[in-house]
Amino acid sequence: MKNYLIIGLKGMAMGAADVVPGVSGGTIAFISGIYERLMNAIKAVNKNTITLLFKGKIKEVWEQLDGFFLVSLVAGIGASVLILSKRITFLLETYPIHLWSFFFGLIIASALFVAGKIRTWNWKSIIGIIGGSIVAFIITSIAPAETPNNLGFIYLCGCIAICAMILPGISGSFILLIMGKYAFIMGALSDLNLKVILTFIAGCITGLLSFSRILSWMFRKQHDATVALLTGFMIGSLNKVWPWKFTVETFTDRHGVTKPLTQKNVWPFDYHAEPYLIWAIALCILGFVLVFGLEKLGNRKNPAEPAV
Repeated sequence: MKNYLIIGLKGMAMGAADVVPGVSGGTIAFISGIYERLMNAIKAVNKNTITLLFKGKIKEVWEQLDGFFLVSLVAGIGASVLILSKRITFLLETYPIHLWSFFFGLIIASALFVAGKIRTWNWKSIIGIIGGSIVAFIITSIAPAETPNNLGFIYLCGCIAICAMILPGISGSFILLIMGKYAFIMGALSDLNLKVILTFIAGCITGLLSFSRILSWMFRKQHDATVALLTGFMIGSLNKVWPWKFTVETFTDRHGVTKPLTQKNVWPFDYHAEPYLIWAIALCILGFVLVFGLEKLGNRKNPAEPAV
């Protein structure tokens, strides 16, 4: 029981990381020494497991999936996400420049960390970084601040975001940022909107069981090109998390609240927010140092790079 309580606490640490763009739950799993066990549990969901389930051999399925470990970990992650989502939603509404500055530093450091995983620099790596940066920049430039709120799109967000969670250095929240659904999902968690939460979870399960295997195949076959592409995505997405934005167009939601529809980045002095500049720089540096501190700790405890 003590061991599973500790796993639950590690899950809470992963959950805390997962709600912050730029900090990966996979990194926390790596640092805390449960990454390999988590990967084995995920990979245990296969044809053999499904066959055993249909035969009613629940005990064998539970053992094969490392059931107590997964339940303890997921419970910890869920509790942490629910607790922190209210705080994140409050900060997004009350201190947007401060919070986005912190996220900006997190993502810069994460991009540098992920780029460090490229084993051999060649033309494929360079094209991957440039291509990923351009694609992410274009997507975050042309996409409106408000993307669809229908359940189909929420399901797709869950499918894609969960794949990032299992990668050290890549954040699922970062993926939600690119897709324009970070604030919406945090709000749904804060308000306990079960319809949205359950749809998102269903997408996560689908992504974990399918897309994660595709991602794993890409890492095995084209490791450096894949890492370079992910690095480029992170660099290009900095356009999305730039703290100072001017709202060009707004819309009114079904609750009568006016929200931004399209925004453009501006310099702090154009924003008339000079008093926030020192705080913004300090929080950006804090985010940068936090990621590098976590990665240094992870490398010291686990010198070997995990297989995806």
